[in-house]
Amino acid sequence: MQRASRLKRELQMLSTEPPPGITCWQTEDQIDDLRAQILGGSGTPYDGGVFSLEVKIPERYPFEPPKIRFLTPIYHPNIDNSGRICHDALKLPPKGAWKPSLNISTVLTSIQLLMAEPNPDDPLMADISSEFKYNKHLFMEKARKWTQEHAVQKNSGVVDGNKENTPDQKASTRKREAHSVQQEAEDPAKRTCV
Repeated sequence: MQRASRLKRELQMLSTEPPPGITCWQTEDQIDDLRAQILGGSGTPYDGGVFSLEVKIPERYPFEPPKIRFLTPIYHPNIDNSGRICHDALKLPPKGAWKPSLNISTVLTSIQLLMAEPNPDDPLMADISSEFKYNKHLFMEKARKWTQEHAVQKNSGVVDGNKENTPDQKASTRKREAHSVQQEAEDPAKRTCV
């Protein structure tokens, strides 16, 4: 009961006063299955990109953090090929910083900030983290390329009224997930975020 009323309030706030560059909505009539979009910040390699995220609300919310992952592929040291995000606000203490006073809006805002300011010291993708630390120019180039390929809306692939992913995004998500499974099999030590 508390979860439903809180989610209703949060979704109302997100629709009337959304954080800049962030939208979030319910998928059909399921209050625990949300979608969000974050606009890439100007001055970042994600500028001009529209990044879709899946937001799953657990039964114990707000005492447990939402499960959030990117549906749009993104080249980032704290986000893996399956879209999983390494961020303290998405984990319970003692390893994480989630607390019931946080909400979906604050978590999405913190993910937007993470996009602008990656944390290479707590990576999910060690190879991208090394690139960010030691060859930033190459990192920026690759991140911009991924943004252009996966997150920039083309005229033929505009998000439809249902706000779901375009077929191109769905295909690239499947491709990314297959690549992620292959990568995990090849080198499970790449992921260091706990």
